[in-house]
Amino acid sequence: MEAAHKVDQLRGKTPTLELHPVTQLPENTNCLACSEDGRYLCLGHSQGLSVWCASSLICVSECLQDSLEITSVQMSRIGEMTYLLGTVDDMGVARVFAHHFDTIHLLGVINVMKDINKRSICLTFELYKEGYYGAASLSCNDAVWLEIYRFPSAVWLEELERALSRKQDPNSSGDVDVKWAPVALMMKIKPPKIPTGRAFDGPPEASQITEYLTHCLALDAIMNSSRQRQKSSFNAETGKTKEENESPRRCTQHFLLPCGHFPCSSEAKPGLPVAVAVWWSGSQNLLQYVLQKAAKNKAADVEPMPVVLWPNAKEILCSAASRCTRYIALGLDDALVCVWDRLSGAPLPVVLVPVENSAIIRMQFVDCWSVSPGDSKTLAAEKVHLLLQCKSGEIHTVTTGRGTQSCTMQLTERPEDNRDLPSVIMPVPFLQGLSLVLQRNGKMFLQDVINKTTVCFLTLPTIHLVTTPCSPVYALNTKQQTLFIRGDQDSSCSVTSEDSSQSQLFIFRFRESDIIKQYVVSHPDSPRQQQILSYVTLQESCNAYLWQRALSAAERNKDIRKTWERLQETAAKLQQKQ
Repeated sequence: MEAAHKVDQLRGKTPTLELHPVTQLPENTNCLACSEDGRYLCLGHSQGLSVWCASSLICVSECLQDSLEITSVQMSRIGEMTYLLGTVDDMGVARVFAHHFDTIHLLGVINVMKDINKRSICLTFELYKEGYYGAASLSCNDAVWLEIYRFPSAVWLEELERALSRKQDPNSSGDVDVKWAPVALMMKIKPPKIPTGRAFDGPPEASQITEYLTHCLALDAIMNSSRQRQKSSFNAETGKTKEENESPRRCTQHFLLPCGHFPCSSEAKPGLPVAVAVWWSGSQNLLQYVLQKAAKNKAADVEPMPVVLWPNAKEILCSAASRCTRYIALGLDDALVCVWDRLSGAPLPVVLVPVENSAIIRMQFVDCWSVSPGDSKTLAAEKVHLLLQCKSGEIHTVTTGRGTQSCTMQLTERPEDNRDLPSVIMPVPFLQGLSLVLQRNGKMFLQDVINKTTVCFLTLPTIHLVTTPCSPVYALNTKQQTLFIRGDQDSSCSVTSEDSSQSQLFIFRFRESDIIKQYVVSHPDSPRQQQILSYVTLQESCNAYLWQRALSAAERNKDIRKTWERLQETAAKLQQKQ
């Protein structure tokens, strides 16, 4: 009751804004996704797919099938009126659809079941922007691997146009099945393992690099096996050993744009990723692979080797990539944060987050719009801002950069009630320094991560609640600056009609609120200014790095003096205790 009273007091000072119901949702709507241009809203539900106009919220196309329950959906624009839809259903099957001129076409199934005993299940499926690449994490019989795909977007556009022409032709005999161009598998990446001897053809320098990478990957596999064995616990009273099931390794990937002097494919196109960064649960290494077509004469069972290995002192728990993909942030064990700068090839100062007995489980970059596009072309002493969520529920911000002093700030304390734990923490791209926070108890609010203040609360009407607050169904339209979220009838309220008991789509337009208008900012649609970084040579990168080191010498000397003073103070306290 005291906690509720404190919240009520807080809400008395902080404004509360109400979301408006706009329309009913299809039965069991599990996921929402907005197109990059803000035109469409895609819904995945228990009967398939629906695509709505994001402005009028009128259904423009749908693909309905009784046995098709979509649990995850993404949209990626590949043409003026053409969008790829990447879905995963409740059976773990990933599919690629196309929404073309108000019609949905099934282009292909990612994990086709050829053998019932070897049925692969899709754990995650990602479409990269503009629909050129995709990544799927698959599992089969306790084996887990990552597959990277290249989508024939240009060919699909031609095939879709031909299909539309046949449909509009009055002399056509009706619908004709189209054999769509197949998805190309670029590479299949498996967790690191202890390698067997394999010959390598190439110059001695390349052979040494390969041996080094193989050695690091072997150590990674050995350390992961050791961690799995340590999960077995011994009971001294009973004298029995309790074996825990070995959990399969999960992977996380980030598509990377051109940056620095690192290797990339000769087939790279401007504005498209040239590499993918991958790390596996239980690993300390971040691996970078080049995106290129698999050689026709290459054996299918030959695994690709990473071209770059980013070693870390502790196990990786979570990660995030900046919009320009120059920076890759890693949340490590023991509350450490390491940010790798791909332009210099070196990490920024490692930061220790002051949190006790809690691991970092999620991190995101916060863009405060303090850096102009031209500043990113050099190794300038810019700051990187991160928003961290810990397992205990604490939220921290981290600011670091080369030549600058790193600092951390705690935004929220560890909640006493598990219902107050955050389930969603999402920086809002068009609101300067604001993040949307949604807690397990259904409360939503916008938080100023710079000034540590709550800007406003967002609530649904009294007779509705946020659906599954632990895993809410929502989408953010960055173009129209609108939040969509699913809400259900409160079970404690009497239902007057069948329609009122159905799920509702609620909407909040940020620009319509005078409280939030002051935070609205404009920003570029995509980080294309980073393309110039792909032409930086190794010598130029080294010169820029040394130049930056010289500029930051005074600041680094100041940090060394402060560190030495803290060490002396700690030593004095330890002597007093002894």
